[in-house]
Amino acid sequence: MALTNINQLSEMHLDVLKEIGNIGSGNAASSLSELIMKPTDITVPAVKLLDFNEAINFLGGAEIIALGMLVQLVGDIKGKMIYVIQQAFASHMTETLFGMPIDDLLTMDEMATSFISEVGNIMTASYVNAIASLTNLTIDISVPEMTIDMVGAILSVPAVEFAMTGANKVLFIDDSFIIDGSEVRSNLIFVPETKSLENLFGTLGVTV
Repeated sequence: MALTNINQLSEMHLDVLKEIGNIGSGNAASSLSELIMKPTDITVPAVKLLDFNEAINFLGGAEIIALGMLVQLVGDIKGKMIYVIQQAFASHMTETLFGMPIDDLLTMDEMATSFISEVGNIMTASYVNAIASLTNLTIDISVPEMTIDMVGAILSVPAVEFAMTGANKVLFIDDSFIIDGSEVRSNLIFVPETKSLENLFGTLGVTV
């Protein structure tokens, strides 16, 4: 039976999405290592199917300030990806590369903002490339939209859009990177359109 929304995914479907998340996280770790010129390891990522409120809580609550990189996916897979970078991750990145930790995301200078935005771009592309390479599907991404705001505000737009389709779940990937012996976390939220999920599973030979 065809999927009508993401809420119908079975454990088998989730296992496939988790494996894609694992591969994307590995790609992200390699890209991050090249960017900061430091060995970067990654623990096994936690991949969950959460509703938007659960995702907000997992990120620390609606009022936590974060940097969000939003991209639109077009082509054979349509939807949105939001890469969420919080204070600790951003500060570790700038301290590693420039020797300057960030005290407040809202007061970052232009150089730090540009660098952290580039980190978000590279990490998001790592996950898109993982999906494309596994499925041989054509996936293009829009120019990323960067915002620094409360987590609740960052997730409010996709939450409203996808609630209108009857779907209230997102694929939430929680990554932990190990750099210089320190562990830092970042998060990716994947909000695919239902038809795109059918394309993805069909290409992989998974019944929907």
